[in-house]
Amino acid sequence: MSHVILSVHQLNEYVRILLARDPLLRQVRVRGEISNCRYPSSGHIYFTLKDDQDRIRCVLFRQSTIHLDFMPVDGMGIVAEGTVSLYSKEGQYQLTVEKMEREGLGDLHLAFEAMKNRLQKEGLFDLERKKPLPMLPKKIAVVTSHTGAAVRDILRVLRHRNRTVDVLILPVAVQGAKAGRQIASAIAYANTRKDIDLIITGRGGGSIEELWAFNEEEVARAISRSELPVISAVGHETDFTISDFVADVRAATPSNAAELAVSETSRLLSVTEGLKKRLIDAMTRLLSDKRHRLEMLKNHYVFRSPRILLDQQSQYVDQLSQRLMAAIQSDLHGKREEMGRIVSSLNALSPLNVLSRGYAMVLPGKGTIPFRSIREIKVPDRLKLLMRDGRIFVTVEEIRPGESKAWTSGQNREG
Repeated sequence: MSHVILSVHQLNEYVRILLARDPLLRQVRVRGEISNCRYPSSGHIYFTLKDDQDRIRCVLFRQSTIHLDFMPVDGMGIVAEGTVSLYSKEGQYQLTVEKMEREGLGDLHLAFEAMKNRLQKEGLFDLERKKPLPMLPKKIAVVTSHTGAAVRDILRVLRHRNRTVDVLILPVAVQGAKAGRQIASAIAYANTRKDIDLIITGRGGGSIEELWAFNEEEVARAISRSELPVISAVGHETDFTISDFVADVRAATPSNAAELAVSETSRLLSVTEGLKKRLIDAMTRLLSDKRHRLEMLKNHYVFRSPRILLDQQSQYVDQLSQRLMAAIQSDLHGKREEMGRIVSSLNALSPLNVLSRGYAMVLPGKGTIPFRSIREIKVPDRLKLLMRDGRIFVTVEEIRPGESKAWTSGQNREG
């Protein structure tokens, strides 16, 4: 028996032909749960179909996607129909799916939805809880596997964008039974550090089982309790975990998380230069305006011929003086007329006018207040008679009441 030596390509081709000739494998229907579903730019859909024991790689080419009435996602139960073939470049057999029917959601997907709904009702996803990212973090804690591609991508982007940022790697398991507890503990530890400004937690892509640590409630609550802003960077752009909903910011990939965490140095310099230019332009405009105003003031006629302004003000003072004098004269004239009227009124009431008509006032000998009744006089009081042209001093010898009427009637007074 001769031993034939085959190349890898020849062996793969032989197996591929065997699979292609098997009629059972040409139109086979397989039930399972979708896992690790990917949507590259080619339009094809790649995923894994699994059950409780095993799994098989599947591909749905773009021309077959037009028959779908739903979008395949991780955790979805389906019945796929297609052909079993060998992808010779990787030496793996796969199911080339031509049709698929939705059968239901898998256990993990149901658990994911239940957890999501419960935490959402508690308010852990509310926008009001989201903290803003620091503009210029000095130190970033990265919670991920220290051997995975995610940490390398994060460090590469950070070094490229801003070399001044320090990074603290907190290594944890990102899948497996202990992963959730380690991730939650690392987030809690980062919050005890005074030198940390931001936390990035996540891992590279994988199936729903591989990403499940970031769906655990312990991790979600550690993120919600964090006083430091947290960026969740789990898997690819199409992967969503509970951590993504609880975190302050969700990044599509670990690389994108690094881009969100720090601003590129060149962009910061550009912004700084832009602000500097705006400041210089504003100061230039301000100085130009002030200079223009100064020139206008300098060329004003007041400064060119100040005597004109003084003459005008002097003329204005003269006008005010004339108006003031006219007002004073008018006011004095009015006061004089008013005073004349008052004097005339006083003269009419003056007792001196009565004396000029032949009457006299009787006053005490040494007093100034005239008597109004004979009851105020006694014998032998010394009296003073005030007449128009002088005074007469007399002594009272007799007082006769009741004769004033006869006097005023024109009767002669007895001596």
